[in-house]
Amino acid sequence: MAPAKSKMHFELSERIVLLRILDNLSIFLGLFLVGEIFQFDYFLLSSQNWYWIFVLLLYYNIFATVLEMYNLQKASRVDQIIQNVVVVASLTTLIFLLTPFFTPVLPDNRMQLVYFYLAVTISLLIWRYCYVFFVSSPRFYKSVLIVGTASEIDLIIQTIRHEAPTFFIAGAIVTNNKEIKIPVKIINPDDLFDLIETEKISEIIVASNVGVEFPEKIVDSLIRLLEQGVPIKEYTQVYEDLTARVPVQYVGKDFYKYFPFSRSNQNRLYLFFSRVLDIVLAFMGLLVFCFFIPVVLIGNLIGNKGPLFYNQERIGKNGKSFKIFKLRSMVVDAEKQGAVWAQQNDPRITPFGHFLRKSRLDEMPQFINVLKGEMSMIGPRPERPIFVSDLSKVIPFYEVRHMIKPGVTGWAQVSTEYGDSEEDSLKKLQYDLYYIKHRSAFMDFNIIFKTLSTILFYRGR
Repeated sequence: MAPAKSKMHFELSERIVLLRILDNLSIFLGLFLVGEIFQFDYFLLSSQNWYWIFVLLLYYNIFATVLEMYNLQKASRVDQIIQNVVVVASLTTLIFLLTPFFTPVLPDNRMQLVYFYLAVTISLLIWRYCYVFFVSSPRFYKSVLIVGTASEIDLIIQTIRHEAPTFFIAGAIVTNNKEIKIPVKIINPDDLFDLIETEKISEIIVASNVGVEFPEKIVDSLIRLLEQGVPIKEYTQVYEDLTARVPVQYVGKDFYKYFPFSRSNQNRLYLFFSRVLDIVLAFMGLLVFCFFIPVVLIGNLIGNKGPLFYNQERIGKNGKSFKIFKLRSMVVDAEKQGAVWAQQNDPRITPFGHFLRKSRLDEMPQFINVLKGEMSMIGPRPERPIFVSDLSKVIPFYEVRHMIKPGVTGWAQVSTEYGDSEEDSLKKLQYDLYYIKHRSAFMDFNIIFKTLSTILFYRGR
């Protein structure tokens, strides 16, 4: 008997697409209804001014992305909705009103502007509350079954519960007669088909150690389920999809299966435009930095008391070393006892240095490295030779990150906190390899937006 159809659910990527589409649709409908009810003539669309709605939605999507309206964890929290919507709607409306060359001329009746703002805000609030109470409810959770060895089942359960709270783990089939540390319903292989039907399983995740074979009965059952249309995925791929990291510590001799690196790494057209973007953004960054020079000079004089700049040897593309430029944020002779990791609340960081790191101003001189071609705007963070030497001995594939230029910002920098240990470096490497594997123009712009969010929310360290 064929298994029952799985219950309706939304993948993580589908939730983001759904949020974006219905955000835009709710704004349009809100303005349309206000126009019909209150004779609202500020935003009347016609064949001559149809582009107004595209300008408005462009502004909204930029601010919504930078201010993390599409962070699924935040989007599912009721306490975050009002704050996020009001801030994004206010910025969108303000910029829309201040660009009359692309938008309607301000009306004589200023109450029309109030209607405009309320239409955008209230329509978004209504839709976002509907999302929380309906789409994010357990009825749309993705029901999964895990099959594999105990250690791998523990890993994928931990990953799912941390990264994908909208997943429901219906149970697990253990193939190596060992105990699972994380509590979960253990399924007898003989009950597999019944569970698929009763729990409406959406997906089976197969998690096994390299070289460990499943019992023949389980393999036969999985083949039958696959033939009947039940999705079956390998756990490293699920791990990568959920975390946006490559689980490099679990990749063995068949590493080539997991590293089909992005074609963008050799695409000359992509690399050309990437270099053009590097130069443009680096010049813009140095111009912005010029405005902060008076603040930096005064702050350094009072809170740093010593040289303003410093340079340090780092490892770049293909393992070549170069001198990186930064604003000094630590006391003079901070490493007189030798090179050590920067720690949380590191006492070597000066009072003004904390501000420089939080605001990311200390990174701005690296735009010089970008113009010199030693760095790119986006890429893995360059590390010091001594740390590279040590980490390469304990972390597999660590030096793969040197196949592209290091970056001022990158996927690891915007996805995790500052690393101060080997464990943190492993996590950063997972993000770096994910970027190298999926590198594209779209991902580069995503990183730029996330970097702006990091700066605006003062998350530097």
